[in-house]
Order: sequence, then structure tokens, then C-alpha cells
Amino acid sequence: MGRTVVALLGLLLLALGAYGASPPHLVLDVSLDPQSRQLKAEAMLQVAAPTFRFLLHESLRVTRAHVAGQKVVVEQSAGPKSFRQWTIGIGKPDQKLVISYAGELPPLERSRDHRSVLGGMPPMAAPEGSFLSAGSGWYPRPAEMFSYQVKVAVPHGQRAVVAGKRVEETLPTTTQDTYRASFEFTQPSDGIDLMAGPWVVREKIVPRVAQPPLHLRTFFPADLDATPGLAQAYLDDSQAYIERYSRQIGAYPYSEFSIVASPLPTGFGMPTLTYLGADVLRLSFIRKTSLGHEILHNWWGNGVYVDYERGNWCEGLTTFMADYAFKEAESASAASAMRLAWLRDAALFDADSSGEKPGALRDFRSRANAAGANIGYGKAAMVFVMLHDRLGAKVFDQGIRTFWASQRFKTASWGDLQAAFERASGEKLGGFFSPWLDQQALPAIAIAHADTAPSRTPGSKQHRLNIQFSKQDANLPLRLPVEVTSGGQRETHWVQLDAARNSATFELANQPQTLRLDPEMRVWRRLESSQLPPILRQWMAASAPQLVNVASPAARAAVDQLAERFFEVSPKRVDPRQLKAALSARAVVVLAGTHAEVDQALATAGLPARPPGVAGQGSAQVWTVVGQPFQLAVISGQDAAALGALERGLPHYGGQSWLIFEQGRAVSQGIWAAGVPETPVKTAATTPKK
Repeated sequence: MGRTVVALLGLLLLALGAYGASPPHLVLDVSLDPQSRQLKAEAMLQVAAPTFRFLLHESLRVTRAHVAGQKVVVEQSAGPKSFRQWTIGIGKPDQKLVISYAGELPPLERSRDHRSVLGGMPPMAAPEGSFLSAGSGWYPRPAEMFSYQVKVAVPHGQRAVVAGKRVEETLPTTTQDTYRASFEFTQPSDGIDLMAGPWVVREKIVPRVAQPPLHLRTFFPADLDATPGLAQAYLDDSQAYIERYSRQIGAYPYSEFSIVASPLPTGFGMPTLTYLGADVLRLSFIRKTSLGHEILHNWWGNGVYVDYERGNWCEGLTTFMADYAFKEAESASAASAMRLAWLRDAALFDADSSGEKPGALRDFRSRANAAGANIGYGKAAMVFVMLHDRLGAKVFDQGIRTFWASQRFKTASWGDLQAAFERASGEKLGGFFSPWLDQQALPAIAIAHADTAPSRTPGSKQHRLNIQFSKQDANLPLRLPVEVTSGGQRETHWVQLDAARNSATFELANQPQTLRLDPEMRVWRRLESSQLPPILRQWMAASAPQLVNVASPAARAAVDQLAERFFEVSPKRVDPRQLKAALSARAVVVLAGTHAEVDQALATAGLPARPPGVAGQGSAQVWTVVGQPFQLAVISGQDAAALGALERGLPHYGGQSWLIFEQGRAVSQGIWAAGVPETPVKTAATTPKK
């Protein structure tokens, strides 16, 4: 995902317009000691107004401010939670202001999981890793967009990284020396991220035609760096992704890219680098998925900026061109499975018991939970799938290149994307974009009736197929694929529907027998219930989940800790004797414990036993109960250690119906089988000729 920047409750009191056409430039000189968590910094900037107001994290205090060597008055006041507001009067505008500030940063919050790192985090420091995020208030922000230069010093044994070009580096020669480096970012930026850690650094330099060489680097802790071939694999794969997207979009806009290991389960993309959890970096599939996604953010999000006031298009386009494109390259079935997963989630979150619909895509800003991710990532990516189907690959790809060429290092909106595709296609696309961006409801479309009769054209041997559709929440133009089976052959026809049109007619060479609506899941819509086998996300994201912990005292704490990571909302604890009653009341229930205890609880309540496909395998098994009127998921481990080992991995598998784990590692997984509904084509009655 792209970098998450805290809005600081709207208190960006200086606007870019106050500085004229060019963004302001901030110079920072920073000293950070991760052991003591002490930060000392000096900020230099040109201030256009007579007063400069800014926010700093509450752990930091301004110690001095001066203009042209003369001390100026500094005032502090209350700011948003965890921040202080500072006001400096400089008198005459357009002067160079120097601010000295310092403080003891909060310690690294090691307990944060993959969900909690998505929100705002304070600037944190520790010997194993320090993260001063762009929105954490560790520097005085001069404007919404600005350029910067950062000089940073850390003790021997540490390295520091700032998003941007590294222009200077001094390595320590003794244990008493400090590491020093200087970074610059000359394009407009929405913030500064600083990271430090005890990293081993490896570098690969790639020559480029008509451009400076590309510097690729890994910043890994010693144990991760010692993994045979891992650092080199990341460097090689980074080169391949950058070359791929440069061909597809336009030249990579920077001179370097780094993979930086984090002690937290982060997954952030900043200009010129990605900050990924060290545990995540060990996983072999990350290089085939997340790495490409984060590299692509150097074009979308960090190369073309998001106009958040008018909607975040960036995550959806990145998902489409990275995650989804990787599945397409793998196989047609893999790509279809990803589309199906988006639609399964859409149906899940659209069925909110409160009756409230998910927000419109145009209103998406950033991922806060699974429901928001389904809109901003899943629905947005599917919009690009549908647009690609409509325009064709050649025109779509030209639209992408046009968008990059016209918006490079500018702030862009959905409207700018639409304009680029209109230029590439030569047609107006408001009728496509507006409904899909603004309609909140999930369209439901089904084939209500289909019949066939001989063609009405005199002398024709063709067959006329008539289809009637039923629609709900579908007051928008729809371009739908319909698969027709006739004479043992399958062929696809595209149907164009709108708010008033509910039927379609085709002339076919063979008599049609059966129909399937959108069997490859290429249109954003509500799937029929037969296409929706239960998946774990239904329990993870439930608004009122219940937990039945049948574990013995030795394993009970492991289940409770796992529940904290598994559910988005803290579950209600239910006595095991009330399991059957909870299910009868249609509650969303997770049953968890060791194997023997789980089997006993299922048998006592008269519930289906452990599925044969998972029984006896691995150290832990997780499954959803299928084909029942109730909602039950089961987490079963051989002992407390096996259950505890699920804490990190299990929350990442919300799209699965069942999994088998071996010491915390998923070794097998799947989704219960579901088919695409098939509609028989009836023979229409014909009127005899007189």
C-alpha cells in the first residue's frame, strides 16, 4: 500500500499557494540515538507569511528559533491528540527561519499488528529499528506539498534512510564515529519518512540509457541478510519490476530504489523505497506480489499524487496493474479467482445488518478496515478490469501512458484519469466513470427467463435467443458477458443494459441450450448465493462476532491472544454450553481449542465433524462449516503452541474457506467449491401460419 499520512485534523495552516508556483523547500539536520531515543534537529525554511504555525509530536519541543541570527518569539498551544501546535512570529515575511527542537521519542510499539500500523503512529525509536513516519509530527511541515533536504546522523552500528536521493554518505571508521548521510527530494512531496536500523546494506547498480545509473539497495538486519540469496533476489526482482513498468507506463522517475526491513509488520511504499516487515520479507511469495505493488507506487501515488479530496484512485490502479496483472500472467483461472474474491467480499460487506451501504468509490480515501479495502482496492481494480474490457488493451495502455505523461509529479483525480482515457479512446467516458464511482449499491443482475425460436428473417436458418434480466440496485449502464452453450460449444456474447433496458436478443447459428451470466466474474455485481461459499473474512470483519473458547487452561490464553489478532471487533465470549443456542440465534461464531476439545464440542452440540479434507493434517486446522443455516468457523490446534503460532499468519487469510497450518505456516488452503448458475433456454411457442 502507499504511504499513510495523518491529516493532523486539518491543521495544515500554510497552503502551497502562499509560496507561489514553486513549493517551499525544507532543510533538516537530524541526530538520532535509537538507544536513548533522543532526537535533536534543526529545520531551515523560507517563510512567506509574518507568522509560521506548525505541529510537532508531543514528545518534541522547540528549544530555539531565529531569523538572521536574531532570536524570535515561540509560543506553544494545545493541538490535536498527541500533538502540540507551535507559533513563531517572524515579523517581516519572506525570511529564512531556523528552528531547533529536540526530545525523547516514544519507544517502538512492538505489539502493533498489521492492522494497527495502518493508522497514525507516533515517531518511534529503538536499537532494532526506528520509524519516523511522514505524518507523525517529527518535523515542522512547511506546506501541504514541499521539497526537502535531510542530513541525518546515527550511532555506529546503525544506518539511516530517508525517501529520496542519497547524495552523500560517510561510514564510521571506529565504534566512536557516527554514520552520516544526506538525502534530497527535489519534486513536491507530501511528507518525509525517516527510518533507521542495524542493517547490512547491499547494492546493485544498473546502467540506464539516457538516464543516470539506477541504484538498488537492500537494508536488512544481519539475520535476514544472512539468508542465502535473499538480498540478491530482491535486488534482481526490483530491477525486473522497474524495467517492466518503465516500458508499460514511462521511465522510472527516480535514481534509486531500496527495500528496507522494518521491525513492525508494515507494508508501506514511499518514493524510492518500500518499508516492509522483516518477517514478511522472509516469505517467498512477497517478491511475486507485494514487492511489485510497492514499486508501482513510485508511479501511482509517489509519482502522480492523489487528490484525496476527490477520491483515491491510486490503490485501485496499483492493484490492477500489479497484484491482478501478476494473477493474469499466472493463468486465466488465477485471475478469475481474484475477481471472484473481490465479488465475494463485496457481497459480504454489502449485507450489513444495519442496512447501511458501503461508501461510494469516489469517497474512498485510505484503507481503515476490510470493508474499506474492498471498495478502494477491489471495486476500484474491477472498474479498471471493466474499462480494459470496454476499450481493449491497446487503447487502455495508451490511456495509462497519457495519464503518466500529463500528470507526472502533479496532483491528479479520477477526473484526470477519465480525461486521459478519453484522449486515448476518442470517446466521452462520463457515462462509464460517473455511475461506477458514485453508486454505492451493489448491482444485482440475474437471468430471469430465456427462450429461443427460429429466426424471423425469411430464409434464415439461425435461431433467435431472447433473454429477460431481473435487476436490483442496477440503475446504471451495464455491459455484461453471457455465455451461451449450443451444440456442445460455448461462446460469449456481450449485452448492453441500462436503467430502462432489461432484455437482449441474439441471432445464433445453433439452437441455444443453456446460459451462464458473467461466468468469469468480469463485472462488479452481487453474486448469487450459490456462488458464495463461506470464507473466514465473514468472521474476521463481523460487527458482532462471538467466541467459544473450549481450550484447556494451558491453551486458553493462546486462543484469547489469537482472537485479538483475528477479529476486527472484540468478540463476545460465549460459554461452550451455549454454542448451539448461539448458532440457532444466527450469531457469527468461532469455536476454538485443541483438537480433542473441538471434536468433543462439535459432537456434544450435534454439529458436523471435522471435514475429511483437513482431519489429521498439520499442527493446526481452520475451517468454515459449509451448507448450514448457521455461521460457524472452527480453529483447532494440537496444543497451545500450535494455536499461538497462528497469531501472525491467520489474519492474512480472510479469503479462504479452510487452511492447514504447520507450526504457524499455511501449507494448504482452499475455498469450498461453488458453481456458476446455469439457466436453461426454453423453446418459445410459435404462432401457426394461416
